[in-house]
Amino acid sequence: MFFMPNRHLARTIALQSLFEWDFKGKNNDQIDEIIKYNFEAFAPEYDDHDFTEKLVKGVVDNIKKIDSYIKKYAPQWPIEQITNVDRNILRVGIFELVFDPNIPSKVAINEAIEIGKTFGGESSGNFINGVLGSLYSKLGPQDKTEDKEGKEETKIEEKMKQEL
Repeated sequence: MFFMPNRHLARTIALQSLFEWDFKGKNNDQIDEIIKYNFEAFAPEYDDHDFTEKLVKGVVDNIKKIDSYIKKYAPQWPIEQITNVDRNILRVGIFELVFDPNIPSKVAINEAIEIGKTFGGESSGNFINGVLGSLYSKLGPQDKTEDKEGKEETKIEEKMKQEL
């Protein structure tokens, strides 16, 4: 059985929901239905929907600002020419990097890169890293809280090492 940490799974569901929302013409009236469907289809046993909803609705509510960051930090790629997958991974990453004070910048970037490698094309990870890395360099270190989930994973990893 494949295990996916909760936040990673939540980001994956957010990507799938934003992909569909974007593909269907960005109809905000459908977003709740899309999120619900994706949980039922891809993670029926996952019962903590709050983080995914926060990501999706945060992207939707800030779409113009987020897309302006994409245009600025990927100027060689018109936003319409960026694949739907990469575009929406960037949107989630930028939302976490710029608008969510509870997600450390490096976590936002690393998660976006990993999701890009999983769902995007051959060069998606590098492309996403380049765009988010440039944005992070421009923003500089942000005053963000520590990622509680990351601390829990570290504790689990340390315990497992001790048991070996």
